[in-house]
Amino acid sequence: MHEARKPREIEHSRAVREMFAGIASRYDLLNHLLSLNIDKRWRRQVSRLLSEKLADPNALILDVACGTGDLANELAKLGRASVIGTDFCRPMLEIAARKTADGERRIPYVEADALRLSFPDDTFDAATIAFGLRNLANFSDGLAEIRRVLKPGGMLAVLEFSAPVIPGFGAVFDFYFGKVLPRIGGVLSGSRPAYEYLPDSVAKFPKQQALANLMREAGFRDVAYRNLTGGIVALHTGRK
Repeated sequence: MHEARKPREIEHSRAVREMFAGIASRYDLLNHLLSLNIDKRWRRQVSRLLSEKLADPNALILDVACGTGDLANELAKLGRASVIGTDFCRPMLEIAARKTADGERRIPYVEADALRLSFPDDTFDAATIAFGLRNLANFSDGLAEIRRVLKPGGMLAVLEFSAPVIPGFGAVFDFYFGKVLPRIGGVLSGSRPAYEYLPDSVAKFPKQQALANLMREAGFRDVAYRNLTGGIVALHTGRK
């Protein structure tokens, strides 16, 4: 039984949903442009990590907060497992569905809030969430909800912005994220607030070790993480 959502959390979810709906048409272009296409490499790291699960034709994989379906498509392309994507922003899902229709494999997309997933307990062999956990109104509840729908032994992979670990790189990253990215993203998307939200949400999100601790508190075991691109992004994993 889900607990009642707090008014603050409901308002946060509404605002984030509307923000992403407003930039959906430019979302992929800006992701690739502003990351210099490195975001594609990060997603490939997730698929490699889950290669054993993806090779199983009987496995079922859930991509949470799937957005326009980039990671879901990457998982489906490289594996034989069945992949389902879910997100609470319909315009993003509509783009994901069109993108998938052009590919070799069809991916079902389900509109649902990551804090209220519309799947039974113990359903999935693995779950992923890429650049979506920090957008949730409650990180711990989101992790607990993903754990609920995983089968015992199922793996979670979290790909998210984190804290650069290379000396001096943090200042460069902060300048780009805080000053350059909002300006470029605002001009190209027509919504500067959306790209001011990005660095703000990253700054407030738990860093590598803190997120690992949150995952353990949510009931995951064998929690580990690896830094990608000098710690700009971290890939966390854990098992139910």
